[in-house]
Amino acid sequence: MPGTHSPEIHAKLVERIPTVTGRGLHEWFAALDRGPGLVKRSDRAHWLADEYELPHWYAQAIVTEHDRRRRNRSIPAPRPRGA
Repeated sequence: MPGTHSPEIHAKLVERIPTVTGRGLHEWFAALDRGPGLVKRSDRAHWLADEYELPHWYAQAIVTEHDRRRRNRSIPAPRPRGA
C-alpha cells in the first residue's frame, strides 16, 4: 500500500467510497472511532481493510480523510443521505 496518494486520486477515492463500499464516510469514521486505538495511520488503514474486507487504497483514503477532518474542524463532516 503506497504511503500517500496525489490530492486528485485521494479526492476520487473519497468520492467513490459510498458507491464502492455501500457505506458513507460518516459510517467509516464511526468505525474508526470504535476501533482499536492504533496511532499510526498505516496501522489503522490495515486494520480497517482487514476488519471490513476493504481494498487497502480505500481504507487508506478513509483513514487519511478522517485524520484530515479531525485536524481541520472547519471541513464539514459528511452527513448521512436524507438527513
